[in-house]
Amino acid sequence: MAATSSSAPVASTSSGDAPTVQDPKKLIKLESGDKEVFQVDIEVAKMSKVVRQWIEDMMDEQEAKTRDWSLVDPIPCPNVSGPILRKIIFWMEYHKRTDDPEVEKPEDDLSHFTDEVSDWDQEFVKVDQGTLFELIVASNYLNIKKLRIVCCKTVAAQLKKLSVEEIRATYNIENDFTPEEEEAIRKENEWCEDQDSTK
Repeated sequence: MAATSSSAPVASTSSGDAPTVQDPKKLIKLESGDKEVFQVDIEVAKMSKVVRQWIEDMMDEQEAKTRDWSLVDPIPCPNVSGPILRKIIFWMEYHKRTDDPEVEKPEDDLSHFTDEVSDWDQEFVKVDQGTLFELIVASNYLNIKKLRIVCCKTVAAQLKKLSVEEIRATYNIENDFTPEEEEAIRKENEWCEDQDSTK
């Protein structure tokens, strides 16, 4: 992945593989909100539905295949910073290389939410809270559903390990309940705690 455009072929290295030379004509440019430009294989970039739609709106499929993308202006991603866009491109390159071709699922299909998060993805999201939430916002903006779900599952798993007080402290949530209201809510939900303790 290169941060600027170039007329020379670009080498892409897969983990454990020798570098492969990419045709610059097949590299599309993405520009972050802070004006950092990245060259990305067009098929990798199309894992973002926003990028895919941008391409489809510009031209038909056949024209897209024969287009010299090195001559096309960068696609702006104003809501994504350079460091986050770089990390997302790294994620897309890995999954494009290792995943089976994904069949488009209906929006109401919930199977993604029951799938286990892979070891690789678990390592990928071992970042600070600020970066994790930037990844959620950026994957939502770029419409990369699988990455967004991985990030949201990670947040959900973190929340399960925190007490109410820890959640408030972590996410700066103001407690607007009186002590009496808190006690009433706690009593109403005692049955949930009893069930958890028996598991």
